[in-house]
Amino acid sequence: MGQDMYAVEVDHVTIRFHLASEKVDNLKEYVIKRLKRQLSFRDFFALQDVSFKGKKGEAWGLIGINGCGKSTMLKAISGILKPYKGSITVRGEIAPLIELGAGFDGEMTARENIFLNGTVLGHSRKYMEEHFDEIVDFAELWDFLDTPIKNYSSGMKARLGFSVATMVSPDILICDEVLSVGDFLFQQKCMERMSHMLSGGTTLLFVSHSVEQVKALCDHAVWLDHGRVQEIGPAEEVCDHYTELARANQKKGVKK
Repeated sequence: MGQDMYAVEVDHVTIRFHLASEKVDNLKEYVIKRLKRQLSFRDFFALQDVSFKGKKGEAWGLIGINGCGKSTMLKAISGILKPYKGSITVRGEIAPLIELGAGFDGEMTARENIFLNGTVLGHSRKYMEEHFDEIVDFAELWDFLDTPIKNYSSGMKARLGFSVATMVSPDILICDEVLSVGDFLFQQKCMERMSHMLSGGTTLLFVSHSVEQVKALCDHAVWLDHGRVQEIGPAEEVCDHYTELARANQKKGVKK
């Protein structure tokens, strides 16, 4: 089977950003400051030498504090960002749930946005009509179907976005904090749907601040700290080590 057994291969990946010394609001201001040499840049490494391999059908959780590089890693795997060094190999179709509802038009109704999103995902109108009831049933938004998306809460947008994106089981599902909004019952529905997709062979890459969610859903975990891999291994074990360190640091902070 060889390398084909891996759905995702992250090989010594480094992601670099150029950060300006001060905020620039428009192109004119940028050009003037550059000509006057009033603007300087520094390199910021969001990820440094990160490597891991996820087999087909496995669930991988990415954990760590805010700013550790979790979301950057998912964006790189999704193809949104390109590595400065290293390489990423993806085998199969990806469904990235990085910002649920980001592709919605606020002036359009939920009904209209369902078909709009379906088109973006490459589905025909006929296909979307066949699955329309399924999408709305899962999102539980029949009462708000003809309401403009701009009037939706963040939780309602997330419910609709998740429902549309997971209508078809992709080869690789990428989820970035998709369960951080919405009520507990809907979070459970999302967990159940993702578990069902895993049982069907989908590979999951999952970011959450809840180590309990990672433990429940994932069999492997990558712990990132300041862009570097702190630990890779079984989800339960890695999450426990991460929690222990967090508690130890908290106690140190209290003593100070």
